[in-house]
Amino acid sequence: MVYQRIVLAYNGSEAGQKALLVSKNLAAWSQAQLHLVAVMPLHLNTVVAEGIVYSNQEEELQKEAYQAILNQGLAMLAKEGWSATGELVSGDPVTEICECAVRQHADLIVVGHKHKDGWMKRWWSGSVSQSLIEEAPCSVFVTIS
Repeated sequence: MVYQRIVLAYNGSEAGQKALLVSKNLAAWSQAQLHLVAVMPLHLNTVVAEGIVYSNQEEELQKEAYQAILNQGLAMLAKEGWSATGELVSGDPVTEICECAVRQHADLIVVGHKHKDGWMKRWWSGSVSQSLIEEAPCSVFVTIS
């Protein structure tokens, strides 16, 4: 299958870096358009737990950090001569990545995955890549680091 539009769920992690390289190679091979999406978790401006308040200022700092990660991924691609687009969204990662894929008319989502040590960590944390496989509107390519 030749892919026309690829969405990369990018978070700047080691697994994300590997997914960036894979998606660039897939896009080059199939001459596809490449779009990066970074998902910032949505927080409420209220008391979260045990007196911790999540403020608008903290949200702006987090937004700047996620935008910097996205810009880094786009810059890495540009440095290698590859043109890509990107966007920063906030909310549930699986929902936002799937909605981005629909908006972009993507036929492939690429996401990085890091194996978690121990059954307790795997059970407790859940997996974006696993959930994407179930929810995605198109094919999903999972890179393992």
